[in-house]
Amino acid sequence: MNTHDPDFEHVVETRSVDEDIGARDSLTDDIVALLDDGRTMVEAEIQFQRTRAAFALDRGRAGAFYGVVAFALIHLALVALVVGLVIALSPIIGPWAATAGVVGVLIVAGLVLAMMARRRFARLARAYSETRE
Repeated sequence: MNTHDPDFEHVVETRSVDEDIGARDSLTDDIVALLDDGRTMVEAEIQFQRTRAAFALDRGRAGAFYGVVAFALIHLALVALVVGLVIALSPIIGPWAATAGVVGVLIVAGLVLAMMARRRFARLARAYSETRE
């Protein structure tokens, strides 16, 4: 269509300067409100995470305490078992042989478990070294 065409209606919307300023104020207000809402959301999220961390710390502290006490009691039970084995074997094979036998079994068991742990850690290290390449 040509602008010289008599059937062409050319409607130009004109806005006054006051309307244009009002539109800008509205956009500015919207942006300021958006920033305020964003700030409020960030502050609320930070407070939520702080509360969550405090809760986890409280529960974790109690869990760690119970875990340490459980580990200590199990350790004492195993020491009592070792002493009991030495005492029980002493009349049969003598105190020195009983001590040597119990210590020998514990050392062998410890070495076997250490080798198993080493093998697991080596597999883990290989898995991470393969992903780096």
